[in-house]
Amino acid sequence: MGLLRLVLAAVLLGSAAAKLAAGGRGRRALSSYGLHGSAAAAAWAGTIALEGVLGIAVAVGVPGAAEAAAVLLGLFTLLLVVAIARGRAGQPCGCFGSRSRIGWGAAVRSACLAAAFAVLPFLPDTSLSAEAWLGVGLGVALLGLAALAIALLALAREVGELRLAVAPQVALSLDHEGPELGGRVGLIERFERRAPLAVAVFTSAGCSLCAALEPSLRLLARDPEIELQMFDEHADPEAWESLAVPGSPYAVVLAPDGEVLAKGTFNSLYQLESLLGPAAVRA
Repeated sequence: MGLLRLVLAAVLLGSAAAKLAAGGRGRRALSSYGLHGSAAAAAWAGTIALEGVLGIAVAVGVPGAAEAAAVLLGLFTLLLVVAIARGRAGQPCGCFGSRSRIGWGAAVRSACLAAAFAVLPFLPDTSLSAEAWLGVGLGVALLGLAALAIALLALAREVGELRLAVAPQVALSLDHEGPELGGRVGLIERFERRAPLAVAVFTSAGCSLCAALEPSLRLLARDPEIELQMFDEHADPEAWESLAVPGSPYAVVLAPDGEVLAKGTFNSLYQLESLLGPAAVRA
């Protein structure tokens, strides 16, 4: 009974880990049962948590855990049978990750697992030798490490999907702030005009963000296609006034003839680079 209990517990934990690794695809698989959006996300997270808790409870022999697992697997079997009856065979079922499909094979597997959990409390409690328990413990530890690795990979993928889903910010460019786009400014005389683009970056001595951006600005200044100069609010007040700079950090991208190609307030190197792309097109 002890070894069977650990095997069944491993099945529950493996199922929870597979659902977690499936991520968004696992949540979308629940649409086969009519769940969408927040309802699917809640059911996905709740199923993972329930299977994980029951797997641990069955492994340590908590009274009633096997019976609860049997009820859960029985419910899964019922859902699969209903889905098959509605003509959804072959669609994702989300049972063991995103590759699992609704079908009689999945229903039979779920029913067999439910039966195994149901009879588990009635089996004789046979004790294992110390060597056997050591082997079982090693297997459980390895299984836990594998589940942890899967969870970390799933988390990394979820973070990656979230970063792709969130549109990156660009520099804030307002028509009534700074110089007029397309106009020509005399500030270009302060540049050597040795590169296709001249970038005037306006900073302030008391601006902590400006100080944090200095390494990024130095990196950008190494680009042979860009000539970058910084204009401090106190050291170059004329430059600030002539271009009506609203605050710092602020950037103005100029063509070699002084034409204003792009402008805007930026908070990161990416936002500053977002000004260079359109400017290069206009140059």
